[in-house]
Amino acid sequence: MPNREIDVTQYNRKAWDHVADQGDDLYHAMTSEQIERAKAGDWRIRVTPTKAVPQDWILPAKGKTVLCLAAGGGQQAPILAALGAKVTVADLSAKQLQRDAEIAGREGLAIKTIVADMASMPELEDASFDLVINPCSVIFCPDVKPVWREAHRVLKPGGRFVTGFINPIYYLFDAAKMDRGKLKARHKIPYSDLQLDAEERERLIGPDRPLEFGHTLTDLIAGQLNCGFQITGFFEDRWGDDDRLSELINVFAATCAVKV
Repeated sequence: MPNREIDVTQYNRKAWDHVADQGDDLYHAMTSEQIERAKAGDWRIRVTPTKAVPQDWILPAKGKTVLCLAAGGGQQAPILAALGAKVTVADLSAKQLQRDAEIAGREGLAIKTIVADMASMPELEDASFDLVINPCSVIFCPDVKPVWREAHRVLKPGGRFVTGFINPIYYLFDAAKMDRGKLKARHKIPYSDLQLDAEERERLIGPDRPLEFGHTLTDLIAGQLNCGFQITGFFEDRWGDDDRLSELINVFAATCAVKV
């Protein structure tokens, strides 16, 4: 399929539906035990692979309106609902959202789900949330700036925006060689899976994995500032498994920002 014929939104929606069909073999939803612990004050939320978000980025949560943005799959939303937040989950994949709905029903939690593209959410009103939390997902958007604008729009003044993202250096290297532990610089940043020819894309990605995009640090960080956010927190993270680049440098980052 030529690149110009690919509708990224529809392609990635189908891919994430496939991921949801694979169940917890790929992404682990919250268990009843984890939710009960959260209700007792013992909890952690991640927006990058291994490190927990500092609790003061989230708390106080009770009674707050929270948007889990591009966060379907039963990970962040059940914990936040267990903490007493009024939670809405927006995600491209209805099947990912179904997992949140199933957990909410099982645990007696109030979680609202909405099928939406994180770069355009006309269904959500301006200034309607106290907190927007966005686990590492902007890599699936060709342009990250509209996501930042939407997060800013739906937040109340003084509301917080917590997001995770991949360091663009990760996309600099040849993916096939990196899987074999070899680092060979190949790609320009910003990066797009659509830069690959159809044969290589099929070999490396296949039809069941979402297309990815590596954004510049200017768009990832200055893009938030240009929307009117003030960044108040930052940390870095790595893959939790065997990853050659992660042995040398942190390849993930997370920010906490306030709408000013």
